[in-house]
Amino acid sequence: MKWITRERPKIDRIACPWLIRRFIDPEAEIVFCPEGEVKTRAEQLGATPFDIPDVEFSHYGDQCTFDYFLKKYRLKDPALHRLAPIVRGADTDDHTLAEQAAGLWAISAGLAYNIRDDYELLEKGMMIYDALYTWAAQLYNVRHTQHPTEQLLLRVYQTYLNAPKSKRTKVPAWISDLEEMIQDHIDTNLTLSLKTVSENLNVNPTYLSREFSRYFDNLSFGEYIRKLRIEKAIQLLESSKSTLSEIAYLTGFSDQSHFTRIFKKHTGKNPSAYRKSIVQGKGNTKG
Repeated sequence: MKWITRERPKIDRIACPWLIRRFIDPEAEIVFCPEGEVKTRAEQLGATPFDIPDVEFSHYGDQCTFDYFLKKYRLKDPALHRLAPIVRGADTDDHTLAEQAAGLWAISAGLAYNIRDDYELLEKGMMIYDALYTWAAQLYNVRHTQHPTEQLLLRVYQTYLNAPKSKRTKVPAWISDLEEMIQDHIDTNLTLSLKTVSENLNVNPTYLSREFSRYFDNLSFGEYIRKLRIEKAIQLLESSKSTLSEIAYLTGFSDQSHFTRIFKKHTGKNPSAYRKSIVQGKGNTKG
């Protein structure tokens, strides 16, 4: 089966051919031509036009052509429906639909800029959507090393490394093993926790939890993590324009209300009042 669309594809006109070849017709032929010639050449070639106005396979309301293909062919694969808002957000410039939409747009725009041949562009684009599909099918819940908990654990370890040697007498053997374990997993998607650390070090979690306080401000693992989260939140409140919800996420809290409650417990002020006091303080220094 032949499909035809306008030249210089970026989002929908790469995503739809990928969808056709991977889930509808593996032998499909995709043709690109100037926009004004699409309908005429479609008749000449016996091809189905898509992603142009006034044809069946097109945009409908806020839905893009990729959405219509899913509906038309009744494709129920959950991974495809995770991809749909990403494609739609990138194609309609509404990046609020999915956090990955802006990245897809940036990659697609750069690819189109670098590759002038539409058919080569399609082949390279197919690889992008193969990767996105794998992510949507198997990896969408996986985080990279920048997971807040992992970073906090790394900071805990760095705090220990930077402590004066006089404070590190009789260092437990598991400290060096902890260094090796973190190094081994620093570029993986592993989410470290006290339980995971205990299992990997072959150290009883109760013992590890008890001994932890000896090396980190006389605080338990959980207390120390919360302390670091609050310190990071204060830094973000002072130096960024992130919303309170965004700061809550960046510092590893489950939601804004939990963040507000813990922040107030540690500082005596809720985050919004703290930020307001910072602004007022800066205002009083002017003039």
